[in-house]
Amino acid sequence: MEFTTPKMKETIKQHTGKRVSDDAADTLGEILETFAGDVSEEALAITKEDDRKTARAEDIRKALE
Repeated sequence: MEFTTPKMKETIKQHTGKRVSDDAADTLGEILETFAGDVSEEALAITKEDDRKTARAEDIRKALE
């Protein structure tokens, strides 16, 4: 998964109305990628515990609890 610099800049601007540097946008993207990976791993563990092969939205929600 990739959170591009332009997409991160757009997201920040939409939520804050402020400009943001490329470095800040890149850093946010890196943090979000790490967070998404961690949540995905936990969701897949929940999926496995429930003897399923496909992760569901509910697994993602449980992983965030």
